[in-house]
Amino acid sequence: MKRHNLYAALLLAAAGYGCAQGPSASKPTTDVAKLSEAAPKYAESITAADLSKHLYIIASDEYEGRNTGEKGQKMAAEYIAREFREDGLTGPVQSNSTNPYYQTFDLQKSSWGEGHITVGTEKYLMMQDFFPFGSSPFTTEQNIAAVYVADAAQIAGKGAEGKLIVTMLTPAEMQTKMRGFSAAAEKAGAKGVVYVLGAEEYRGMADRFSHRISQPSISQAGDTGSRPATIFATPTVGAAILGTMPEKLQQTATTASFTPSSDIKILMSRTSEPLATENVLGFVEGTDKKDEIIVVTAHYDHVGVDESLEGDKIYNGANDDGSGTVAVIELAEAFAQAKKDGYGPRRSVLFMTVTGEEKGLLGSEYYANNPIFPLENTVANVNIDMIGRMDYEHEKTNDSNYIYVIGADKLSSELHQINEAMNEKYVNLKLDYTFNDENDPNRFYYRSDHYNFAKNGIPIVFYFNGVHDDYHQPGDEPDKIIYESAEKVARLAFHVAWELANRENRIVVDSNKK
Repeated sequence: MKRHNLYAALLLAAAGYGCAQGPSASKPTTDVAKLSEAAPKYAESITAADLSKHLYIIASDEYEGRNTGEKGQKMAAEYIAREFREDGLTGPVQSNSTNPYYQTFDLQKSSWGEGHITVGTEKYLMMQDFFPFGSSPFTTEQNIAAVYVADAAQIAGKGAEGKLIVTMLTPAEMQTKMRGFSAAAEKAGAKGVVYVLGAEEYRGMADRFSHRISQPSISQAGDTGSRPATIFATPTVGAAILGTMPEKLQQTATTASFTPSSDIKILMSRTSEPLATENVLGFVEGTDKKDEIIVVTAHYDHVGVDESLEGDKIYNGANDDGSGTVAVIELAEAFAQAKKDGYGPRRSVLFMTVTGEEKGLLGSEYYANNPIFPLENTVANVNIDMIGRMDYEHEKTNDSNYIYVIGADKLSSELHQINEAMNEKYVNLKLDYTFNDENDPNRFYYRSDHYNFAKNGIPIVFYFNGVHDDYHQPGDEPDKIIYESAEKVARLAFHVAWELANRENRIVVDSNKK
């Protein structure tokens, strides 16, 4: 062989060798083994330092607590969209020509106006003798009949449709009794539930919630207040409605018998206006299974500023849920880089930070009702809401190497197995299933954005560090996050999302625990 031919042969061999080193963006691999081998490299790009960098920005005082529809929330949306764009994700909202990273929509901002309950000739004033929560079906004054019910199990047999249910409520019953009553009252078609508190309990609750009640509430646009009203009342109001004396309300609830007044009128007026907000979406298109979608979520809103407080007035929401938001940003960057390098994903991945979670899971509810990609093509949702802190239980042992895992087994046994396997292989966190118990009174499974996917039959896994002293307090600051812990949880979420996106078969839905 002549020398120049040998040189040419060496060049061709070198070129061939280079091509064998890995895929490219134009020729991505769909080989499951190769994708699995590549996963640790991209997981390692999710670092405590990067999580901290992002969180010190979006949970700063400048972002004013990211209250839904307000300046700070808009600033956070711009920051997230810019990160998605710079990392190479596409904006999937083709209908939004201004910003395809935004799913924009209007919520409804409502405030309480005039309100009273009149029993006979006596008038009791809203915010003084009673206070409401939620919606109101009494926006004009209405006559209404009342019925006394001791516990939720009795509601169905009390003929409560169109009536006002009255019941006693002790501090110990705040969590358990109210949930059962609200659901049963709505099912029975009641117009409202009056929870009668003791005099001291009423004063304490009114003081605690007076600022919140006086602030506007947020709901989906068009919410007409069709759900039963929730009303907390003094013993004097409760006794008047039930046609008795306040002291008789102290009887054992199961033995009490009352004849409610036949002359009750209620007014709880509301004024409403539209409130514009947006979910922020970044998209990494898949290769050979691109019509199937994995959705990774966190909520980026928090509760804003409370000017009535002394000292720190800003609810920075670093843990709730700035920590989840920055994890989603980091996962999105990792997947986008992997795609540039030719490593999947096989299924498409939608990274979505949602608005309005603190107002009632409103942003994820809007997406579920108006999906960018069909829900029937949505394989799973990985939701991150509060990581990088220790809750009361784990503070006792100063153990941050844990995460509560909620919901992974509710709809798919495979998702539970994947989460366990990815943790064992890559991360080695203690997976705590305390709050996955269906009888857990905290009901966290129903309290974050994954639930709007789960109730539509989409398997979910929810990562959560639990509640601590700074939960929904101005003290939820970025300097209190344990970033090494947040890094481990974010990497676990990455590995689970990677496996869901790149495995050969879509995970099965083999149970029904919505």
